[in-house]
Amino acid sequence: MNKRLIQIIIILLLIIAVSVAIYYRDFINVDLLEQWLDQAGWWAPAIFIVLYISATVLFLPGSVFTLAGGVFFGPYLGILYNLTGATIGAALSFLIARYLASDFVSQQSGGRLKQLINGVEAEGWRFVAFVRLVPLFPFNLLNYALGLTKIRFSEYVLASFIFMLPGAAAYTYIGYAGRNALSGGDGLIKNILIALALLAVALFLPRFVATLRRGPSIDIDELKQRLDEQVTLVLDVRSDKEFHADGHIDDALNIPVEVLDQQLSKLETYKTQSISIVCKTDKRSAVAANVLLKHGFEDVRVVRGGMTDWNKQ
Repeated sequence: MNKRLIQIIIILLLIIAVSVAIYYRDFINVDLLEQWLDQAGWWAPAIFIVLYISATVLFLPGSVFTLAGGVFFGPYLGILYNLTGATIGAALSFLIARYLASDFVSQQSGGRLKQLINGVEAEGWRFVAFVRLVPLFPFNLLNYALGLTKIRFSEYVLASFIFMLPGAAAYTYIGYAGRNALSGGDGLIKNILIALALLAVALFLPRFVATLRRGPSIDIDELKQRLDEQVTLVLDVRSDKEFHADGHIDDALNIPVEVLDQQLSKLETYKTQSISIVCKTDKRSAVAANVLLKHGFEDVRVVRGGMTDWNKQ
């Protein structure tokens, strides 16, 4: 049986399993989980983790399981079991996508999809950290989508485990505090305050990771000073059309971020010199900065606000 046939069979089985899981997803709730786990005895933690892994792979709502982990196992073991199940489930989804479709995507992708994949791969673990902290994309779908990129599996798993921890801790403790509130347990106010504090940390951390993604940066005034002193190269990573149609800084070198890693030879003489990166804002600039830093460039700065702020001033 060749590899292609095996892939097709696995895809069909996965589609059937996901369809069945989605059809019955409304029946999955904390009460049903409680019935299962009460009957499991000593096996309850292992069964819970297996259920969490299955839910992640089959697109079932992970929030139900995360809250349930706090309800059934308390704040500490609940966090451990939730994080273990979520990480293993995310890893399995990643590997399934990589095995089934990554070759096809690499051959067929182009245009905006290719740009997205290049951007994700350039940022590596920083992108994984950001999307784990900021729920811009559905968690289950994202696990499969990242498997289509060439991010290293070890980086993906480690970043997922670390940066899912704040959210897992917050929601687990919310589940634990909710159980305490219903049962009239001691320390109700304390538990609620701890849950809110953990939630606040989970909401604050995306700013911190956004700073990590951007790397060292300067503002427009500092860029002007560097240009006056002639101590920096301005690298404009917008598309060629944007560069010419929307205006640009004099003497700026234009290399679109999508092809930057293929045209690094143009920057070889600046490897130890200052490079200031501009784009429309600073999002694509951060991707470009990571490409250069990964290839050994020593003094790379992202211009905050990019050409948008430059044109305003």
